[in-house]
Amino acid sequence: MRKIQNTELGRLTVEDFKQVQKKPFIILLDNVRSMNNIGSVFRTADAFCCTSIGLCGITAKPPHREIHKTALGAEESVDWFYENDTKDAVLKLKSEGFLIAAIEQVEGGILLDKFIPESGKKYVFIFGHEMNGISDDVLKLCDIFIEIPQQGTKHSLNVAVAAGIVSWQFMIHFEGK
Repeated sequence: MRKIQNTELGRLTVEDFKQVQKKPFIILLDNVRSMNNIGSVFRTADAFCCTSIGLCGITAKPPHREIHKTALGAEESVDWFYENDTKDAVLKLKSEGFLIAAIEQVEGGILLDKFIPESGKKYVFIFGHEMNGISDDVLKLCDIFIEIPQQGTKHSLNVAVAAGIVSWQFMIHFEGK
């Protein structure tokens, strides 16, 4: 066994990444307060060629040293936009044909392992505030409600971890089509 060196990974330049065909999903952060989470989500979005990230409400925006610390430059490669009100972002994305999926524990939601993205559809995955989740006003606008199955005592995942899990699950289904 030999560890693969960074120089052998075939990493894209930022310019090349901008030209690559992106996967049909957007990650939307609804009032996420931790800049470490925001930076980690940028890295996840880069890893899975996410279309873009939406930063809403109190969610901090690049450039910022604390975001960069965990993004490691992904805030330069991944397209992003800011909207003061998450509802406005959701309504705009709906008008552009995106299906809006709340990653939240709600009655009537589906478990992530049962979620099969429809071929030819574009998705927005919304992740909420670390303590309060997605706001009720935003939940009312969502088309799909997805819950990540959990056992343990917390039934709560870090926002960045949840974004990684959902992105990977989407990627598995997307690549299989």
